Amino acid sequence: MAAPQLTPSLLHTDATLPTLILGPSLGTSSLHLWGPAIPYLKVHFQLIAWDLPGHGESKASTEPFSMSELASSVITMVEALKTDRIINDAQKLYYAGVSIGGATALQLAHDHPGTFAALAPICTAAKIGTPEGWSERAELVSTAGTPTMVVGSAQRWFAPGFIEKNPIVSTELLHNQQDADRFSYAHACGALAGYDLREELGNINDPILAINGAQDQVCPPADAEFIAEQAPNARAAVIDTVAHLAPAEDPVATAALLVDFFTAH
Repeated sequence: MAAPQLTPSLLHTDATLPTLILGPSLGTSSLHLWGPAIPYLKVHFQLIAWDLPGHGESKASTEPFSMSELASSVITMVEALKTDRIINDAQKLYYAGVSIGGATALQLAHDHPGTFAALAPICTAAKIGTPEGWSERAELVSTAGTPTMVVGSAQRWFAPGFIEKNPIVSTELLHNQQDADRFSYAHACGALAGYDLREELGNINDPILAINGAQDQVCPPADAEFIAEQAPNARAAVIDTVAHLAPAEDPVATAALLVDFFTAH
Protein backbone atom coordinates (compact mmCIF):
# COMPACT_ATOMS: atom_id res chain seq x y z
CA MET A 1 0.00 0.00 0.00
CA ALA A 2 1.08 3.60 -0.58
CA ALA A 3 -0.34 7.04 0.16
CA PRO A 4 -1.96 8.31 -3.08
CA GLN A 5 -1.17 11.67 -4.64
CA LEU A 6 -4.07 14.12 -4.44
CA THR A 7 -4.59 17.16 -6.66
CA PRO A 8 -6.11 20.24 -5.02
CA SER A 9 -8.72 22.40 -6.74
CA LEU A 10 -8.51 26.06 -5.71
CA LEU A 11 -12.24 26.89 -5.67
CA HIS A 12 -11.85 30.31 -4.03
CA THR A 13 -8.49 31.82 -3.11
CA ASP A 14 -8.11 34.58 -0.53
CA ALA A 15 -5.21 34.14 1.90
CA THR A 16 -6.70 36.74 4.26
CA LEU A 17 -9.49 34.27 5.11
CA PRO A 18 -9.32 31.00 7.07
CA THR A 19 -8.94 27.98 4.74
CA LEU A 20 -11.63 25.33 4.47
CA ILE A 21 -10.46 22.05 2.91
CA LEU A 22 -13.34 20.24 1.17
CA GLY A 23 -13.40 16.46 0.66
CA PRO A 24 -15.29 14.40 -1.94
CA SER A 25 -17.76 11.55 -1.90
CA LEU A 26 -16.87 8.28 -3.65
CA GLY A 27 -17.65 8.61 -7.37
CA THR A 28 -17.83 12.42 -7.42
CA SER A 29 -15.51 15.29 -8.22
CA SER A 30 -15.29 17.91 -5.49
CA LEU A 31 -16.02 20.71 -7.95
CA HIS A 32 -19.46 19.32 -8.79
CA LEU A 33 -20.20 18.11 -5.25
CA TRP A 34 -19.26 21.40 -3.55
CA GLY A 35 -19.88 23.81 -6.46
CA PRO A 36 -23.47 24.66 -5.43
CA ALA A 37 -22.28 25.61 -1.92
CA ILE A 38 -19.35 27.83 -2.99
CA PRO A 39 -21.39 31.09 -3.14
CA TYR A 40 -22.47 30.60 0.48
CA LEU A 41 -19.04 29.61 1.82
CA LYS A 42 -16.61 31.89 -0.03
CA VAL A 43 -17.57 34.98 1.99
CA HIS A 44 -16.11 33.29 5.07
CA PHE A 45 -13.38 30.95 3.82
CA GLN A 46 -10.70 30.33 1.25
CA LEU A 47 -11.95 27.09 -0.38
CA ILE A 48 -9.63 24.29 -1.48
CA ALA A 49 -11.02 20.90 -2.49
CA TRP A 50 -9.32 17.59 -3.15
CA ASP A 51 -10.36 14.71 -5.38
CA LEU A 52 -10.01 10.99 -4.78
CA PRO A 53 -7.44 9.19 -6.94
CA GLY A 54 -8.81 8.69 -10.46
CA HIS A 55 -11.65 11.15 -9.84
CA GLY A 56 -11.89 14.79 -10.94
CA GLU A 57 -8.42 16.36 -11.02
CA SER A 58 -6.46 13.63 -9.20
CA LYS A 59 -4.31 11.05 -11.00
CA ALA A 60 -5.28 7.39 -10.82
CA SER A 61 -3.84 5.32 -7.97
CA THR A 62 -1.50 2.51 -8.95
CA GLU A 63 -1.95 0.40 -5.81
CA PRO A 64 -4.34 -0.02 -2.86
CA PHE A 65 -4.39 2.52 -0.03
CA SER A 66 -5.90 2.68 3.46
CA MET A 67 -7.98 5.46 5.03
CA SER A 68 -4.94 6.41 7.14
CA GLU A 69 -2.88 6.78 3.97
CA LEU A 70 -5.64 8.87 2.38
CA ALA A 71 -5.63 11.16 5.45
CA SER A 72 -1.82 11.41 5.21
CA SER A 73 -2.18 12.42 1.56
CA VAL A 74 -4.50 15.27 2.59
CA ILE A 75 -1.86 16.45 5.09
CA THR A 76 0.86 16.25 2.39
CA MET A 77 -1.33 18.33 0.07
CA VAL A 78 -1.96 20.94 2.80
CA GLU A 79 1.77 21.19 3.62
CA ALA A 80 2.59 21.74 -0.06
CA LEU A 81 -0.01 24.52 -0.25
CA LYS A 82 1.54 26.15 2.83
CA THR A 83 4.98 25.95 1.22
CA ASP A 84 3.54 27.61 -1.89
CA ARG A 85 1.98 30.28 0.38
CA ILE A 86 -1.51 29.53 -0.88
CA ILE A 87 -2.51 28.57 2.68
CA ASN A 88 -1.57 31.26 5.20
CA ASP A 89 -0.17 29.71 8.41
CA ALA A 90 -1.49 32.64 10.43
CA GLN A 91 -5.09 31.76 9.51
CA LYS A 92 -7.11 28.87 10.92
CA LEU A 93 -7.59 25.67 8.94
CA TYR A 94 -10.91 23.79 8.79
CA TYR A 95 -12.05 20.60 7.08
CA ALA A 96 -15.40 19.34 5.75
CA GLY A 97 -15.91 16.19 3.68
CA VAL A 98 -18.74 14.03 2.40
CA SER A 99 -19.08 10.23 2.68
CA ILE A 100 -15.53 8.87 2.19
CA GLY A 101 -14.37 12.50 2.44
CA GLY A 102 -16.24 12.68 5.77
CA ALA A 103 -14.68 9.41 6.94
CA THR A 104 -11.38 11.12 6.10
CA ALA A 105 -12.39 13.93 8.50
CA LEU A 106 -12.61 11.44 11.37
CA GLN A 107 -9.36 9.77 10.25
CA LEU A 108 -7.61 13.17 10.17
CA ALA A 109 -8.87 14.03 13.66
CA HIS A 110 -7.66 10.63 14.88
CA ASP A 111 -4.28 10.46 13.12
CA HIS A 112 -3.37 14.19 12.97
CA PRO A 113 -5.03 15.81 16.00
CA GLY A 114 -4.90 19.60 16.18
CA THR A 115 -4.06 20.09 12.49
CA PHE A 116 -7.56 21.46 11.90
CA ALA A 117 -9.30 23.91 14.26
CA ALA A 118 -12.56 21.99 13.67
CA LEU A 119 -13.86 19.31 11.28
CA ALA A 120 -17.25 18.40 9.80
CA PRO A 121 -17.84 14.82 8.65
CA ILE A 122 -20.92 14.97 6.39
CA CYS A 123 -23.19 12.09 5.28
CA THR A 124 -20.81 9.58 6.79
CA ALA A 125 -20.17 7.28 9.76
CA ALA A 126 -17.39 5.83 11.91
CA LYS A 127 -17.91 2.62 9.88
CA ILE A 128 -19.70 2.52 6.53
CA GLY A 129 -21.24 -0.70 5.22
CA THR A 130 -19.44 -4.03 5.60
CA PRO A 131 -15.97 -5.18 4.51
CA GLU A 132 -17.63 -7.91 2.40
CA GLY A 133 -19.90 -5.40 0.66
CA TRP A 134 -16.99 -3.10 -0.20
CA SER A 135 -14.85 -6.00 -1.43
CA GLU A 136 -17.67 -7.19 -3.69
CA ARG A 137 -18.14 -3.68 -5.06
CA ALA A 138 -14.40 -3.28 -5.66
CA GLU A 139 -14.35 -6.55 -7.61
CA LEU A 140 -17.40 -5.62 -9.70
CA VAL A 141 -16.10 -2.16 -10.58
CA SER A 142 -12.56 -3.25 -11.39
CA THR A 143 -13.98 -5.95 -13.70
CA ALA A 144 -16.99 -4.21 -15.28
CA GLY A 145 -16.27 -0.48 -14.77
CA THR A 146 -17.83 2.42 -12.86
CA PRO A 147 -20.95 2.70 -15.10
CA THR A 148 -22.24 -0.38 -13.20
CA MET A 149 -22.64 1.94 -10.17
CA VAL A 150 -24.69 4.71 -11.79
CA VAL A 151 -28.23 3.38 -11.31
CA GLY A 152 -27.66 2.43 -7.67
CA SER A 153 -25.98 5.77 -6.98
CA ALA A 154 -28.88 7.71 -8.47
CA GLN A 155 -31.12 5.94 -5.93
CA ARG A 156 -28.73 6.32 -2.95
CA TRP A 157 -27.26 9.76 -3.47
CA PHE A 158 -30.32 11.98 -3.79
CA ALA A 159 -33.52 12.59 -1.86
CA PRO A 160 -36.72 11.65 -3.74
CA GLY A 161 -37.55 14.18 -6.46
CA PHE A 162 -34.12 15.85 -6.48
CA ILE A 163 -33.02 14.47 -9.88
CA GLU A 164 -36.23 15.73 -11.55
CA LYS A 165 -35.95 19.19 -9.97
CA ASN A 166 -32.15 19.52 -10.43
CA PRO A 167 -31.25 17.65 -13.62
CA ILE A 168 -27.98 19.52 -14.29
CA VAL A 169 -26.46 19.07 -10.81
CA SER A 170 -27.48 15.41 -10.59
CA THR A 171 -26.41 14.55 -14.15
CA GLU A 172 -22.96 16.11 -13.65
CA LEU A 173 -22.43 14.11 -10.46
CA LEU A 174 -23.53 10.85 -12.07
CA HIS A 175 -21.20 11.59 -15.02
CA ASN A 176 -18.35 12.05 -12.51
CA GLN A 177 -18.91 8.49 -11.42
CA GLN A 178 -19.07 7.14 -14.95
CA ASP A 179 -15.79 8.94 -15.75
CA ALA A 180 -13.90 7.80 -12.62
CA ASP A 181 -10.98 5.41 -13.06
CA ARG A 182 -12.33 1.97 -12.18
CA PHE A 183 -9.19 0.70 -10.44
CA SER A 184 -8.88 3.85 -8.31
CA TYR A 185 -12.56 3.52 -7.41
CA ALA A 186 -11.91 -0.09 -6.39
CA HIS A 187 -8.92 1.04 -4.27
CA ALA A 188 -11.20 3.52 -2.47
CA CYS A 189 -13.68 0.68 -1.83
CA GLY A 190 -10.77 -1.30 -0.37
CA ALA A 191 -9.92 1.60 1.97
CA LEU A 192 -13.54 1.70 3.20
CA ALA A 193 -13.53 -2.08 3.69
CA GLY A 194 -10.74 -1.64 6.26
CA TYR A 195 -12.20 1.49 7.89
CA ASP A 196 -13.74 1.28 11.38
CA LEU A 197 -13.18 4.05 13.94
CA ARG A 198 -16.12 3.20 16.22
CA GLU A 199 -13.87 2.11 19.08
CA GLU A 200 -11.53 5.08 18.57
CA LEU A 201 -14.04 7.94 18.73
CA GLY A 202 -13.45 8.41 22.46
CA ASN A 203 -9.83 9.33 21.67
CA ILE A 204 -10.76 12.03 19.13
CA ASN A 205 -10.67 15.42 20.86
CA ASP A 206 -10.86 17.85 17.92
CA PRO A 207 -14.16 19.79 17.63
CA ILE A 208 -16.45 17.77 15.34
CA LEU A 209 -19.83 18.54 13.75
CA ALA A 210 -21.32 15.38 12.23
CA ILE A 211 -23.99 16.35 9.66
CA ASN A 212 -26.21 13.66 8.13
CA GLY A 213 -29.26 13.77 5.88
CA ALA A 214 -32.66 12.71 7.18
CA GLN A 215 -33.24 10.77 3.93
CA ASP A 216 -29.83 9.07 3.75
CA GLN A 217 -30.14 5.28 3.45
CA VAL A 218 -26.35 4.81 3.45
CA CYS A 219 -25.44 6.81 6.57
CA PRO A 220 -28.64 7.71 8.44
CA PRO A 221 -28.81 10.36 11.20
CA ALA A 222 -28.16 7.67 13.83
CA ASP A 223 -24.58 7.47 12.50
CA ALA A 224 -24.03 11.19 13.18
CA GLU A 225 -25.61 10.84 16.62
CA PHE A 226 -23.26 7.94 17.43
CA ILE A 227 -20.25 10.12 16.59
CA ALA A 228 -21.64 12.92 18.79
CA GLU A 229 -22.22 10.51 21.69
CA GLN A 230 -18.79 8.87 21.51
CA ALA A 231 -16.35 11.68 20.63
CA PRO A 232 -15.80 14.16 23.51
CA ASN A 233 -16.06 17.41 21.48
CA ALA A 234 -18.57 16.29 18.85
CA ARG A 235 -22.14 17.21 18.13
CA ALA A 236 -24.62 16.13 15.46
CA ALA A 237 -26.94 17.95 13.06
CA VAL A 238 -29.53 16.66 10.60
CA ILE A 239 -30.59 18.26 7.30
CA ASP A 240 -34.17 17.18 6.60
CA THR A 241 -34.06 17.83 2.84
CA VAL A 242 -31.10 15.66 1.85
CA ALA A 243 -29.94 12.08 1.34
CA HIS A 244 -26.22 11.35 0.80
CA LEU A 245 -24.75 14.42 -0.99
CA ALA A 246 -25.70 17.34 1.27
CA PRO A 247 -23.61 20.19 -0.28
CA ALA A 248 -25.09 19.52 -3.73
CA GLU A 249 -28.63 18.76 -2.54
CA ASP A 250 -29.11 21.63 -0.07
CA PRO A 251 -26.13 23.97 -0.32
CA VAL A 252 -27.79 26.73 1.71
CA ALA A 253 -28.52 24.54 4.75
CA THR A 254 -25.14 22.78 4.55
CA ALA A 255 -23.20 26.05 4.30
CA ALA A 256 -25.19 27.63 7.16
CA LEU A 257 -24.29 24.77 9.51
CA LEU A 258 -20.62 24.89 8.50
CA VAL A 259 -20.31 28.66 8.82
CA ASP A 260 -21.94 28.68 12.27
CA PHE A 261 -19.80 25.81 13.54
CA PHE A 262 -16.45 26.89 12.14
CA THR A 263 -16.78 30.57 13.06
CA ALA A 264 -17.48 29.44 16.66
CA HIS A 265 -14.08 27.67 16.64
